[in-house]
Amino acid sequence: MNRWVNFLSLIPGTTLTLLVISIAFLRFYDETDFTILGQLANPRIWSNRLAVAAILVALVNFGVEWDRRNQEADCLAKTEQRRLEEAERATRRDRIQAERDLALLNYLIDPSERNRNTMDLVMVVLQDYRDTLL
Repeated sequence: MNRWVNFLSLIPGTTLTLLVISIAFLRFYDETDFTILGQLANPRIWSNRLAVAAILVALVNFGVEWDRRNQEADCLAKTEQRRLEEAERATRRDRIQAERDLALLNYLIDPSERNRNTMDLVMVVLQDYRDTLL
C-alpha cells in the first residue's frame, strides 16, 4: 500500500512538468519548427488551457506534499514520544531497583524493625511495578 501511495504522489509533480513543457512547446514553436503544430488549430489557446491545468495541478501537488510532510512530522513526533516514554520507564525502573538494593542492604546490615518495614514498603512498590508490566 505504501509503495502505491509513494508512486501516486509522484503523479502531480510529473504531470506539472509535462504541462510546463507542453506550454513552452506551444508558445515558442510554430509549424515551421514542427509540422505537427500545423495540425493543431490555435496553439495559443491550447497553451492557455494547459497553463490553467498547470495551475490546478500545482495546487494538487501542493496538497499532496503538504499531506506527506504532515505525515512525516507525525511519525517523527510519535517516535520521539515513544523514546521519551521508554526513557521515563527506564528511569523509574532504575529508581525502584536502587530503592530495592538500598532497602535490602540496610536490612542485611541492620535487621531492625524499622528496616524490615522499609523492606516491606519496597516489596509493595515492586509488586505494583510488576503488576503494571503484566
